[in-house]
Parts: sequence; C-alpha cells; structure tokens
Amino acid sequence: MSLIVKQSFSNIIIILFAFTLGALNTLFFYPRIIGAEFYGIILILLAQSNIVQPVFSFGLQHSVIKFFSSVKSKKEKDQILILSLIFPIAIIVPLSILFIYNYNSIGNYLSTENPEIKNYIYIIISIAISTAYFEIFYSWCKVQMRTVFGNFLKEFYQRFLITVLLFLYFLGLIDFKYFTYFLIFGYYLRLIIIIFYSLSIYSPDFKITMPLNLKEILYYSLLIFLSGFGASIIIDVDAAMLGKLVQDELVAYYKVAIFIAAIIDAPSRALFQILNPMVAETINRNNIQELERLYKKSSSNLLLISGFISVLICSNINDIYEIIYFLNLDNGFRIAIPVVFYISVSKLSGALAGCVNSIIANSKYYYTVPLFSISSAIGVIFLNILFINKIGFIGAAISTMIIIVLFNFLKIIFVMLKFNIQPLSKKTVSISILILTTYFLFFNLNISTDFLINLIFKSILTLITYLSISYFLNLSDDLNSFLRFNRKSK
Repeated sequence: MSLIVKQSFSNIIIILFAFTLGALNTLFFYPRIIGAEFYGIILILLAQSNIVQPVFSFGLQHSVIKFFSSVKSKKEKDQILILSLIFPIAIIVPLSILFIYNYNSIGNYLSTENPEIKNYIYIIISIAISTAYFEIFYSWCKVQMRTVFGNFLKEFYQRFLITVLLFLYFLGLIDFKYFTYFLIFGYYLRLIIIIFYSLSIYSPDFKITMPLNLKEILYYSLLIFLSGFGASIIIDVDAAMLGKLVQDELVAYYKVAIFIAAIIDAPSRALFQILNPMVAETINRNNIQELERLYKKSSSNLLLISGFISVLICSNINDIYEIIYFLNLDNGFRIAIPVVFYISVSKLSGALAGCVNSIIANSKYYYTVPLFSISSAIGVIFLNILFINKIGFIGAAISTMIIIVLFNFLKIIFVMLKFNIQPLSKKTVSISILILTTYFLFFNLNISTDFLINLIFKSILTLITYLSISYFLNLSDDLNSFLRFNRKSK
C-alpha cells in the first residue's frame, strides 16, 4: 500500500474526529458552558490571531516545501530550514513591539461592541507567534514525508485542548482569565512537541548561513503570503459582509451551514499534507509523466471520497439539522440548509481539480497564485454585494459557489495549457454518476421516525452501497488495494 494512501487515510480519520469534536465545541460545549459573551471573545480573538499568523510566517512554510527538494546537499537543505526560522523573527519582533506600544488603542478598537475584549487581546499576538512557528516546523516534517503526527497536532490537538479547558471551566477549577492563560500555554506546548518531533526526523546543522537563492525564496514567500490573504478573504468575507447586511442570527445560521459543508474538505486537507511535497519534488525533477499520474489520481480519489462525504451529508441533511435543533432548541438554523448544498458543489469542484493548486504553486508559474487568489476574492465581494441584496444571505453561498467553481475551471485550463496535462479520465464520469445516483437514492429514504436511528442506518446503507459499487467498478485502484490489504490483514 502506497505512502500516499497510508498517510492520507490516517490524516482523514484524524480530521474527521477533529471536525466532530469541533462541532461539539461549537454547537454545544461553548454556548452551554462558557456563555455567549466569552464565547464571542474567544472566537473574535482567535480569528484575529489567524489573520496575523500568515504575516509572521510570511509564507516560509510553503517555501520550505517548494525549495527543499530542489537542492542536493545537506548544507543547502539546512540553509533553507534555518532561513525559515530566522526570517520570521525580523517580522515578529518589530510588530510585537508595535502591538505592545499600541496595546490600549488596539484594545479600544476591538472592544467597541464588547468592552471585555480589551482585557484579553494578548491572545492575538501570543497564539499568532506560536502558530506561525508550528506551521514552519510542520513543513519540516512534510518534506520528510512524515505528516500524520503533525496533522494530529494541527487538527485534533487544539480542539481537544479547548474541550479540556471548557470542562475545567465548567467544574469551577479555572476562571475565564486562566482559561486564556492555559489556552496560550497549550498552543506553546504544541509548538514544543512539533519542534522535538521534527528534529527527531531531520536535524539541521544550526549554522547561520543564507542560501544562494535567497532572493528567489523570499520572492516566492511574498507571493504565497499575498495569495494567502486573498484566500482568507474568500473564507471570511461572507460572514463579514453578512454581518453588515443581515441580522446577526442569520450569520450564525450561515456559519453553522459552512461548518457542516467544510467536512467535505477533509480528504483534500488530509491528502495535500503528503501530496504537496511530492508534487514539488516531481516538478523539481521535471518528471511530467509522474506529475500527470499524481494529478489524475488526486482528482479521481478526492472526487470519490469527497463525493461520498457530500452524499452522506446532503442525503441526511434534515436529520443533521434535527440534531442541531436538539442541541440548541433553535429551529431557525434550518433556513440555511440550501447553503450546505451550494458550498458542497464548490467543495466537489475543488476535489475534481485535484492537486492543481500544488502544481501551480510549486512550478515556475507560481507568480500566478496571488493573481488567481486576489481575483477570486474581488469576484466574491462583487457577487456578494449583488446576490445578498437581491436574495438574502443564501446569496453569499451562491456567489462563493460560482467563484470557486469558475476559478477551479480556470486553473485546470491554465495547467493544461502550460503542462499539457489534465485531471479528467473515464473514471471521472463514473464517479460523478455514482455521486448523483446515491444522493437521489437515499435523500428521500426514511427508515425510522427517530432522527438519530434514521441517520445511523441511512449512513450505513449509503456506505455499503457506495463502497460496494466503487469496489466492483474499480473506481479507485488505491481504495481497492487498501480494502484488499485490510482484508488480508484480518
């Protein structure tokens, strides 16, 4: 069984468990245990930290992946790794001093709606630094093709940390102030763990010497950094614009629907942990034949697996919202069900595109990455203004779907023109038919009047049907080999 299949499967399991725990935290533990006010403070400050973190890391985690395999000697490899540690300091130190100097001004600005926020803005800078260096050290693991433990720390650890802290708060062992202290401590503990783990895999010679292609690395980092900002706009602009144009509760309903549809991304997030460095190495060796193989396999496998998750979610959407109602006693969440369907389509288009983003970002055409990203961000903003005003908050999901599908198509065309390769195959058609057929087959099926029993049994039937057809039609060589391997193991 291939390295990609082994690590991707482990990463998918980790991410799905992380999403489950995140859902419990978001829908139940946070509102019930810590209350709406403190929950809002944590959400706002962590969101601000996520915005600051890419500034601190400056895209160097991506530079490590692109350039590490392009050099041969250990000395050159070590220079790239050391650069990824040193350069962020030149950004972190002055910005941290600026943050501390303007601490009260920043606190007053962020606390216009909630005065309590200004007492906890140290969370922003503290967690941003920790997360920036975590991403850098995790990239060290990725270039050594070791992704599972780092993925566990990235996806599951932080959600589990919050769950533990919420229970300590519930038991009265800590107050909210100590909740924030332990939250920061937990993030730095995660950083220490990844540092020791990455150094156990590969230990560079810690001599401060700069790589010969320093300018190229920093230029690449700058472009990836800019594209990251464009990508973050696409992720967050919907909620930001909705907050200005519709009622607050509709924003909450929208966010929950986005969270549900985001589960479809789990296979992509899992696969690209290991696939990104492999694509970079293949491009650095100019092995176009192997690149095409990775491209087609990533497309068909992602479409197959993401398609199954989308069928599972969309065919059981009414029962899923029954669970949400049971947890929150608010039936208003149901009006956002169409959002799940629209975002699901956009996620499936991303699965169909396979590793197209990795190919562009790790090739000599990486300068187009921010162009794609910023253009799509502008497109989302424009369509949001148009659709939200005309059809309400559902319009935000429609605009996101249109832009993501359109730009995935444009990226596929771009790679086809530049590399003469494309991700589609005969299996693409078969997988698409399988997704549509199983969805329509199970959507109106009701086994029980109890929503939980109905959800469980429909999910089992969907799994058996989808997996059986996939196996007998051999829609994925990797999936079939994985199933045969596990059957032999038993």
